[in-house]
Amino acid sequence: MEVVTIKDVARMCGVGVSTVSRAINNHPDINPETKEKIMGVIEKYNYIPNNSARNLKRTESKTIAVIIKGIANPFFHGMIKVLEWKIEKKKYNFFLHHVDEGEDEIKAALELEKEKKLCGIIFLGGGIGHSEEIVRQLNLPFVLCTVGLGPEIDKEHYSSVLIDDVAEAYRMVSYLYDLGHRRIAMVAAREDDMAVGQMRLEGYKKALEAHGVPFDPELILYPEKGEDPYSMASGYQVARRFLESGKRATAFFVISDNAAFGVCRAIADLGKRVPEDYSVAGFDGIEMGRYYCPSLTTIKQPCEDMAEEAVEILFDIMEEGARNRHRVFSAELIEGGSARSI
Repeated sequence: MEVVTIKDVARMCGVGVSTVSRAINNHPDINPETKEKIMGVIEKYNYIPNNSARNLKRTESKTIAVIIKGIANPFFHGMIKVLEWKIEKKKYNFFLHHVDEGEDEIKAALELEKEKKLCGIIFLGGGIGHSEEIVRQLNLPFVLCTVGLGPEIDKEHYSSVLIDDVAEAYRMVSYLYDLGHRRIAMVAAREDDMAVGQMRLEGYKKALEAHGVPFDPELILYPEKGEDPYSMASGYQVARRFLESGKRATAFFVISDNAAFGVCRAIADLGKRVPEDYSVAGFDGIEMGRYYCPSLTTIKQPCEDMAEEAVEILFDIMEEGARNRHRVFSAELIEGGSARSI
């Protein structure tokens, strides 16, 4: 008989691949009789689910996947170039895979791991609300770049490269406060966001509290269902709805630079000016912000340095057997022309 795979074991036992995986890894949530049957088949057909066999297949494939959530956001474009260059420089294949906003990137990674025999994965963007059970199903090194996982996930199970989104959002809102703004609207991510949008909203709230400004939920501007919160179109629509409602604000703190450009356009289309009538501050520090008129006040993430670090960590784990590690980069507040003192 040919070499038996985990799919063969699952088929012979009449169970799913995940059940076989749980039996092999001695998970407690499996029926003892089912586990005994699976282990009997494994012994009979000499199926060897050890790390060395898996790693051999991955070494032969020499493919690193970059899984990106939010490919329309220009912030990621420079990072993708760096990742591709660094990975190919190390003589590995670069494979880019995009997941939609509503798709689970970890589940997508599990499918790719089986299909492509990957050596490793770098995640760009994504959420933090994953269970430890599904994270531990990834049997290969992976690095989360620009986002981490929730505090309930043991950091020994993964690596991350990111900034402190809570602290940096706090810094920007405090900056607007120091300019005299008290009615600061936030153009936010989705209300159910479990990623950087949630953390930047937390930083916004903490800054208001620290400066004694009452929190007003009417100033949190969420996109409508189906709108990409990081897009120019969403920023435009959200800001326009707010401005036309007659509600009052003097400044907008926007979830991303890309959405901030949409906010600026909405202000202009309604006959107002930035920053004379409304100050606008973004987040990310993409190149277009420098050339926009007026130039955008923003939090600049060191995207190229973060991408390089993600590759270095991944290859240290793959080739040197290093342990998972976590790197938090500092960001920079760029004072542009889109925010003024009042």
